[in-house]
Amino acid sequence: MKIGDYIKPGFSSNFGQRKKTRYIFLSATLDAAIWGAELAFGEARERIYLVEPTGPIEDDPDLTDRKFKGNPTKSYRSVHPFKVVGEVSAWHGHDPEQIRIMREGISKLLDRGITSLND
Repeated sequence: MKIGDYIKPGFSSNFGQRKKTRYIFLSATLDAAIWGAELAFGEARERIYLVEPTGPIEDDPDLTDRKFKGNPTKSYRSVHPFKVVGEVSAWHGHDPEQIRIMREGISKLLDRGITSLND
C-alpha cells in the first residue's frame, strides 16, 4: 500500500478462519500493532501502516471488555475505511520464542472453540 490508499473491509481476513471481513482494525500502541503483524497469515513482509479513520471507530471486542478489562491494547475496529498516511518502517519484532508461545495459545483457544467476537 502507499500513502493515500484506503484499507477497507470486505476482503479475506489475515486471521482466524480467513472470512470476509466486516471490520478493519487498528491499534494505538506499537506493541499491539507488532503482534498483529507477526501473527497475521501469509509469507509476505510484515507491515505496519499509520492510518487515519474516515468514520467512527469502536473498541475491538476481542481485546476489550468481553475478554479484558478496559482496552489495554488500545485496539479498535470500524466499518469505515482507514486512509494510509504513513508506514512504520523501523520496528523490532518479538523474540521467536514469544511468537511461538502466542501462536500456541491462540491454537489452544481455537481447539476449545473460542473464536473471534468480530463475526
